[in-house]
Amino acid sequence: MEDKKLKLSIGHLYPRLLNLYGDIGNIITIKRRCEWRGIDVEYNEINMGDSIGNCDLYFIGGGQDKQQEDVARELYKNKEYFTTLRDAGAVFLGICGGYQLLGHYYQPHDKEKLLGISLLDAYTVAGKKRFIGNVTAKTDLVNPNSLVGFENHSGLTYLQGETKPLGIVSTGNGNNGQDKTEGAYYKNVFGTYLHGSFLPKNPHFADYLIELALEKRYGEKIKLSRLNDEIENKTHELLVGKAY
Repeated sequence: MEDKKLKLSIGHLYPRLLNLYGDIGNIITIKRRCEWRGIDVEYNEINMGDSIGNCDLYFIGGGQDKQQEDVARELYKNKEYFTTLRDAGAVFLGICGGYQLLGHYYQPHDKEKLLGISLLDAYTVAGKKRFIGNVTAKTDLVNPNSLVGFENHSGLTYLQGETKPLGIVSTGNGNNGQDKTEGAYYKNVFGTYLHGSFLPKNPHFADYLIELALEKRYGEKIKLSRLNDEIENKTHELLVGKAY
């Protein structure tokens, strides 16, 4: 199946509330890398009270505590439906606060627990230290096997069961500063603390998500045509191992 005959739908969850640190760059990257290949992109901005739809790929970014509380309540209303989407192969990417809400819960220091939608077998508790700086992690999912980005979080995330780390940290703190893990994935659900934005710095991972989303839509593996990523790859390589 040729790229030019393909279509992909994106659901951007609550962008008016969760939009910190240039996370919109992840959406722009997916759209552009599809469009450069002639793949039609349907973009759906999903705000409070809107229908979740049935998209191929969903993105949720990070936000301040108050906005995260509001989104947590909205997400939880649709928990069963999100689980159905996950099990049908839909791709999810959550960044920072959005990542935390893909797990079971986030427990702040002095507020009630924020319930997540349990697409990942993971939970997050508030830590006493804020992790800020560049991160490099090694992953088994893509080639090149490095992921880079910038973390800025105090939440400590712990993985359980069949949920695996997205990567193993060689620079930076990652999920909790203790076990060297960064991010998480289960089925086609992915979470990470990497901002900056994440996908422009990791175009190989962006393509991995696009391929998974196309496979969900068409029911077969689709290999993307190559793009000229010379500039993107040089940028990525410059950030590998770079400390804050």
